[in-house]
Amino acid sequence: MKRIALHLRRMTLLIALWLLCQIAHIVASLWMLAASIISPHGRRAWRLAIAYDQLANTAFGGNEDETISSRAGRARRKGRRWACLLCRLLDALDPDHCERSIGV
Repeated sequence: MKRIALHLRRMTLLIALWLLCQIAHIVASLWMLAASIISPHGRRAWRLAIAYDQLANTAFGGNEDETISSRAGRARRKGRRWACLLCRLLDALDPDHCERSIGV
């Protein structure tokens, strides 16, 4: 019985955290849009973009402190097909993007 209560408490906590994350997403998304319009050369929009990048990397199984570009750059060095394709696309937009992202 104690184990079930602990499980329910943990599940409730995670659902509450999920709800807070949804609210944070809305706020961050609006801040990013506003910062992009008001101050396109400012740091806030870029910092939020990096945060979303790290979130996506985590959602796809990567480290929460790393961007997808950094992960792809390291994986490309190992010859991983997905990384080679992604880096080719990113490098077309921003030359040497993946390589420069490693360790950032």
